[in-house]
Amino acid sequence: MNNIQNAIDTIAKQGILPLYFHTDETISLEILRALYRAGIKAVEYTNRGPEAVLNFRKMVAIRDLELPGMLLGIGTIKNIEQAKEYYAAKADFFISPGFVPEVSDFIQGQGILYSPGCMTPTEIITAENAGIKFIKLFPGNILSPEFLSSIKDIFPSLNFMTTGGVDTTHTSIKSWFSAGVIAVGMGSKLISKKRMDEADYNVIENETRKVLEIVQTIKKQS
Repeated sequence: MNNIQNAIDTIAKQGILPLYFHTDETISLEILRALYRAGIKAVEYTNRGPEAVLNFRKMVAIRDLELPGMLLGIGTIKNIEQAKEYYAAKADFFISPGFVPEVSDFIQGQGILYSPGCMTPTEIITAENAGIKFIKLFPGNILSPEFLSSIKDIFPSLNFMTTGGVDTTHTSIKSWFSAGVIAVGMGSKLISKKRMDEADYNVIENETRKVLEIVQTIKKQS
């Protein structure tokens, strides 16, 4: 199986994509371990500020030592320089808040998953025509599940994930899966700044496990 399809399948299987960033290396690593203990096999680390790439490299090293099967992706990639930096840091997949053609060409050229954020049918068509298979609907709290329901039939070959505004409740998650996503991106609602700053790793682990159980319940009912 190729790397792109493997990344899509891994994210789809767990049904959520946890995403986070913290300036502190230790906190970043401990959250990664907590997510892994909960059953997560794909994580998006957010590219925010100079500490991000340093932390990410350390996360890759720890993953290689301790966390077999974990895919480490990088989010908020906005230009080719960032893409090349994280490619060198061995990111397993790349996510952007918008579609960046030169990033798409470079990352897909390496046989790696690139998922751009899209907000309109025009942006989705542009991404699809560039060979993209996995679209991030962003921001989800603005677009709503009804948006996806109304356009899904136009894009039968695309996989959709939403990020932004998804709560950790059964109702919120189910509304998006019913609309047709294969996963929901989940940041501050799951891995809040307070939980990170207070080192509540057990809480993060337990809440993540609960969300994974909700997703599996929804999938069985569909």
